[in-house]
This record gives sequence, structure tokens and C-alpha cells, in this order.
Amino acid sequence: MSQQQLPVAVIGAGPVGLAAAAHLVGRGIEPLVLEAGPAAASAVREWSHVRLFSTWGEVVDPAAEKLLAPTGWTAPDAAAYPTGGDWAELYLQPLADALGDRVRYGARVTGVSRAGRDRIVDADREAQPFVLHLTTGGGREERVTARAVIDASGTWTTPGPAGAAGLPALGEKAAADRVTHRVPDLNDPAVRARYAGKRTAVIGSGASAFTALATLADLARDQPGTHAVWVLRRGIGGSTFGGGEADELPARGALGLAAKAAVDNGHADAVTGFRTAAVERDADGRLVLTGEDGRRLDPVDEAIVLTGFRPDLSFLSELRLGLDERLQAPVALAPLIDPNQHSCGTVYPHGHRELSHPEQGVYLVGMKSYGRAPTFLAMTGYEQVRSVTAAIAGDTESADRVELTLPETGVCGGAGLFDDPAATAQGDSSGGCCAPAPADATAGATAGGGC
Repeated sequence: MSQQQLPVAVIGAGPVGLAAAAHLVGRGIEPLVLEAGPAAASAVREWSHVRLFSTWGEVVDPAAEKLLAPTGWTAPDAAAYPTGGDWAELYLQPLADALGDRVRYGARVTGVSRAGRDRIVDADREAQPFVLHLTTGGGREERVTARAVIDASGTWTTPGPAGAAGLPALGEKAAADRVTHRVPDLNDPAVRARYAGKRTAVIGSGASAFTALATLADLARDQPGTHAVWVLRRGIGGSTFGGGEADELPARGALGLAAKAAVDNGHADAVTGFRTAAVERDADGRLVLTGEDGRRLDPVDEAIVLTGFRPDLSFLSELRLGLDERLQAPVALAPLIDPNQHSCGTVYPHGHRELSHPEQGVYLVGMKSYGRAPTFLAMTGYEQVRSVTAAIAGDTESADRVELTLPETGVCGGAGLFDDPAATAQGDSSGGCCAPAPADATAGATAGGGC
């Protein structure tokens, strides 16, 4: 069988992976979607209780909608905001069902290489198909071949640690019974009881941290004694709580305002410039966070660590990837999304050229393409795979015609101030796109990170 007759392997049956498959089908190319979980969008289902800050109209891919149309699928209200559970059940699973046996569940990719060629071999390399090693049900091993590989496996399984050095804080793993790296579902009675009336550290400064602060504040109104300690590595400035009313995604702006309200109303205390070095237990088993500067915080009962995610590159070690040394994102994409440099809430339109690697025919897309950078939006991933699948099909004109306008966050986060504890209320003075500090927040808005 020639390479052109082989399928394109898509790793991950999440939003971007399934969109890639829909685009491939639309171009007459067979996809083979490999999903480690038992159903479509397994990662999304793990945060099914969290509401997205993008509307339905922004999280449904056009090619996917076209594939779904003959099945009788009815698009949800484009102006409504889905939860992760809604997204999975009302759109992603029906899309996977429409793709049929092109989607394989319980197929975890453990390695990708060129057939008969390890990483160091040049000879006739590009003429060889890709080979993917899988672990399937019962631990059985298998391998499949493909003409190209689109890795849309995301970053959900590799959350960042509490430790400010990028490594787990000393004692963090030993405290796993009281530490979570997910936004807790406080609608679950067992989870609610874990945090009700307790003192909880929330470590992180992004949308997930805002969500946790807002939900804990809601709990505090019903359960006296519930209190959050918001641990930030930087100071509080004009952009700390997001863009507020200047955010073109209103629910994302409202989320930051809800987090601000949690602090202003006394449901959370902010500890700034604190870089966690260790997690210890006191005599009662409570957690004591120690900073790099020697500060020790008062004991907490629980810790919610929401410090972002990072890509799992272990199963791609035999491929020749061109990754930025800091972000672990494709080299050409990294400058566009680097929070140390990128000063506004938009990302320059990008496609197959920015996502290409020295190993031709392999693409990291979706959240994985951003490496360790935050603020990924689903619509970015959809445009990525539209361009990438056009390139695979040989339609360079379409692949190069990348058109995407992302909503402004109303926030500047760059100019070297990202994660800088010295950042103060004066904010970043290097750019003119920032909104002023948000006005008083209104509670009640929740949203998921990254969408």
C-alpha cells in the first residue's frame, strides 16, 4: 500500500482532534482517530461541571457541523454557554458517532516514529510511513501505520505543579490526599463536604483559578468558615483579574470580576509574590506552604493547584520536532503566544507553516501546540486543523489562507512581566491595548479554562 492510501492518524478524540477528522473526511482523506479513553472527549468530561466562557457558536467547527447535518443533529443555541458536559454530550460524542469506526476508543498511543527509522537515521526517511505503537484493552500492544500524524492529545493529563521552579514542591506528592490539580465540582455532595467550612489554598492566576475562587465564594455564603487563600507568584496589578468589561468574551471578563468579588467581599485573601517551595504538614495534618523566600503561610485544609498544563512529549521522542526551548511549542508559533513577550489578548493568525516540524507530516495542534502557554481558544484549534488538513491534501493555497480574528482579552500580560512578583497596580506600561483595572465585580459567572 502506498503512503497516499494510508490514513492520517489523529491522536485524541477531543474537540480539535474530531474537528481535524471532519476536515479530513471533507477532503476525501481517511482519518484514524486514536482515543485513549472509553468515549469521545474523555478529558472534557472530567471537567463537565465547568461552564465555558465561549458560546456554542464559537465552539462548533464548521466542517464538523457539515458532517453532522445529515444525521439530523440540531445545533444548540449559538448564543448559549455550554458546560464541558454539554459540549461532550450534545456535540462531541455525536460528531464521533458520525465518524463511526474511524474513531477507536481505548487506544493509547505510546510511541510514534518512522517505519524502520529511529530518530538518528536519515536514509530514505521521508519515504517511510509513520508507525504508531498503541496499548489497547487488556494491555495488548499493537501498531498502525499512517501517512501523516496530527497530535491533538492536549495537555490535560500533565498539569503544572505547585512548585514555582516547575518541579513539584517538596512534599507536594506526599500531600496528594489534600491536593487537587482540578477545579472541584462543588455540586457533588462528597466534594462539597471536602471544602465546606474549610480553609483552602488556591494556587494559580488564570481562568481556572478564577473559577475555583468564585465557586468557593459561593460555598462560603452557604457554609460559614469556608475561606480561600489565593496564592499568586506575582503582585496584583491592573490585569490580575482579566479584562473585565473590556473582554470581548463577556463570560471570560465576568469570571475575573467574580474572582475579584471573592477577594473584595472577604471570601478570599490574596498572598502575592509567593513562590511555593515546599508543602509540609502540621501536627493536625493540615498543609503549610513554604515559599522560596522562607515565608510560611498559615495552615490550610486543602490545596487546589491550578498552575497551567504542559505537553506530554514522551511518546514523540523518536520524531524530529522543532520546539521552542521555553514553551515547548513549535518554534515558529512560540513568539506569537509567549506570555513573556506577547502583550495583547490576540494571537496572530497561524496555520500549517507555523505548526510544521523538521519531521515533515507531523503536526501538534490544539492545546498541545501551545506547549506551556496559556489562553488557548477552541476556535484557534479549529483554524489550525483547517489549515493543516489542507496542507496534507496538497491544497497549499487554502492552507496558507489563514483567517482568524480572536476576541481581545482587554489584558496585557507581556513585556517581561509575566509571573513577575514585582508587578504592581501600575501594570504594564509598555503597550496601549490594556483595559483599566476592573470595576467592582458581580458574582455568579463561571467558565472553563482555555475555551
